[in-house]
Amino acid sequence: MQPSVKIFTGNSNPALAEKIAKKYGKGLNGGLGKVKIQKFSDGEIQPVFLESIRGDYVFLIQGTSAPSDNLLELLLMIDAAKRASAGYITAVIPYFGYARQDRKDKPRVAIGSKLMANLLTSAGANRVITMDLHAPQIQGFFDIPVDHLDSSAIFIPYIENLRLENLTFASPDVGSTNRVREVASYFNAEMVICDKHRKRANEIASMVVIGEVKDRDIVLIDDICDTAGTLSKAANLLKEKGARSVRAFCTHPVFSGNAYENIMNSVLEEIVVCDTIPIKPQAPGSKIKVISVAELFAVAIRNMHENKSITSLFIHSHRRGE
Repeated sequence: MQPSVKIFTGNSNPALAEKIAKKYGKGLNGGLGKVKIQKFSDGEIQPVFLESIRGDYVFLIQGTSAPSDNLLELLLMIDAAKRASAGYITAVIPYFGYARQDRKDKPRVAIGSKLMANLLTSAGANRVITMDLHAPQIQGFFDIPVDHLDSSAIFIPYIENLRLENLTFASPDVGSTNRVREVASYFNAEMVICDKHRKRANEIASMVVIGEVKDRDIVLIDDICDTAGTLSKAANLLKEKGARSVRAFCTHPVFSGNAYENIMNSVLEEIVVCDTIPIKPQAPGSKIKVISVAELFAVAIRNMHENKSITSLFIHSHRRGE
């Protein structure tokens, strides 16, 4: 008899967790498992599973966006599940925080993403499911399997429905080039690069466009939208260079600082994001559109439990013309 699946969530993004559980459905009655996250007066966190999970496949849905309590909740939930004799523990992390700290880019700094991988493994996770890591090589920081989902699977149908006449993809910085090239290849479209130079974190000193954008409909693609400074500056520059329209697709809406103001004051037609991080409700007419990743994660969970491949969830498995 195959162990049953139980899905639980912490406090980082319960709305997304509920959607994933509902999409998964089978054996869950469309709902999440019962867990209580207690917090003591001094701030200590203690998760308590309110049902038996002995021998079960346990999926813990918890992004590690700010505040840092979200990460600690996940680690403690993993430890609690391990001590409750769960059969297999998978950390489902829609947004993997600290992914931008993937190397020593200056003296005397931490490699935060490697530390996060060590913590998750030491806590007792058997597997990780995540989406659009800032640096794909972070998968190699783990000594346990990592299923790295790709938001292109849900962005591409949206882009196709736009039916843009002269579609060209743009990378807002050199670091996103491979990600953008993958999508551009699917559409057999051209791509350009916005090369930026920073003075310091979240502050751009200069930016230039590499490639031709005149009279083209530009789609910017990135994994993280933090202050939206890079996207806004890139969009404005592309428009100045003669682009007919500019829109952006970003997986993780961190939206810190003046992000909302930067987006609304930019020339972007729209910015399409995923619900990997909860954002504040948008007024009608807002440029921000949200697409859910719930079905993608639900299918990944089902296939993992049933020992099936998840290759079909990636765009490289069904390119146009292949």
